[in-house]
Amino acid sequence: MARSHLTLAALATSAVPGLTVVGSGPLGLGATGDFDSALLRTAEELEVVVRVPTSQRAETEQARELLALAALTDGIRSRLPFTVPTVLGQTPAGDTRAVVSSFIPGVQVSADALPAGDGVATSIGGALAALHALPGSFVGEAGLPDQSAEESRREASSVVDRALATRLLPAAVGARWTDAIADDTLWQFNPTVVNGTVSAESFVIAEHEVGQIVVGMIGWSGLRSSDPAHDLHWLSGAGEAADSVFAAYTAASSRTPDARIRVRAMLYAELELARWLLHGKDTHDRAVVDDAVSMLDGLVEHVLGDVMHPLSQHTGPVLSVDDVETLLARTPRTSAAGGGTGLETDSYDRSELESVMTDRAEESDAAAIQDAETGPIAVVEGRGAADAHADAAGSDDSEPAERARTTMSAEERERRRRASIRETVELDTTGWIRSGGDQLDAADPTARSQRDRNSGSE
Repeated sequence: MARSHLTLAALATSAVPGLTVVGSGPLGLGATGDFDSALLRTAEELEVVVRVPTSQRAETEQARELLALAALTDGIRSRLPFTVPTVLGQTPAGDTRAVVSSFIPGVQVSADALPAGDGVATSIGGALAALHALPGSFVGEAGLPDQSAEESRREASSVVDRALATRLLPAAVGARWTDAIADDTLWQFNPTVVNGTVSAESFVIAEHEVGQIVVGMIGWSGLRSSDPAHDLHWLSGAGEAADSVFAAYTAASSRTPDARIRVRAMLYAELELARWLLHGKDTHDRAVVDDAVSMLDGLVEHVLGDVMHPLSQHTGPVLSVDDVETLLARTPRTSAAGGGTGLETDSYDRSELESVMTDRAEESDAAAIQDAETGPIAVVEGRGAADAHADAAGSDDSEPAERARTTMSAEERERRRRASIRETVELDTTGWIRSGGDQLDAADPTARSQRDRNSGSE
């Protein structure tokens, strides 16, 4: 049964000596079902928060946050452009404890409602860059986790292996994650101080003279030294605003972020589904398992279509026949280089057509001669059949060519004739010549008259 605001107010006065509570209400800022919480107003017109964990997981989270907030000394906090909550006191509350901390007034914006461009998005990017620029020495001194790049990789690998062991992970998703873990280039980064549990709701937004900016950050149970991409994974749901946050983050960073940070951020976002699945399995909560499986199935479509932004640099999946047909259907058809056919012009050059026909006839003659079962035939390289025929008529050196023609049987000559006819039929030039001739006649009546006289003389 949830504790009432009056009960929580009484616990707060016990936790903070001299605290006088004059009002209480529900805590709408970051409240979850894991805590009984209330927003209290003091006699000094200050606002404080009291929270009591309602589960073992929430109690562990609260203990980690107490350690993190204690590690964030005044000197460390002075390096940040936003406010961090301060613990005011704590007191036993049954089998757990109640913790009172300062309240940071403002509003929260969900990831999908985050506006792109200058303003909130750029302020978030700058806030994260300032956090990641903190000196990491205080993390180890406070006993907080200090995780190397290889340890971050092993942690991600462990999540993937456990998810695969459930046999509920879609094959395409499992292969995508496994390839990412195996990609050495993905895990070359320098660890930084990270919040570790950042979401869009972690940022407290308030009006400022320059507009809406980040004035505070809440939820510090994951504070450690690790992969800075952990604090960026939530941007997968931020739409176009993600680019604005990343641009501001890069511009404000004291050192250039590694080239694959956004890819790892995407991987961590996807692994949250695996963690949700494992949570359902560990707690034997069938509803959670079914929810996780449903979301993983929805991820499959994204994975199969994400050929432009894979998690690893390995070769992506080969397109299926359906994918190829879809791409072809979306590709506009273009004419071949050099222009179209004579049918697509207002006029045409008859000599070009005759040249094409001559070349095809010569190719057919050469193929027929090569197929013939005859002896060696002398061929003049680099010269066409018409040139060879002219040489035979006017030179004494024409005997080899003459022997080639006389050696050919009647059957071979018939094959050559049919091949020439077949080439002409396949080109289907009858209509083309007629159409082109008509166009030429229309443009030049004199040429038509000359052709008619030539035909009569023939």
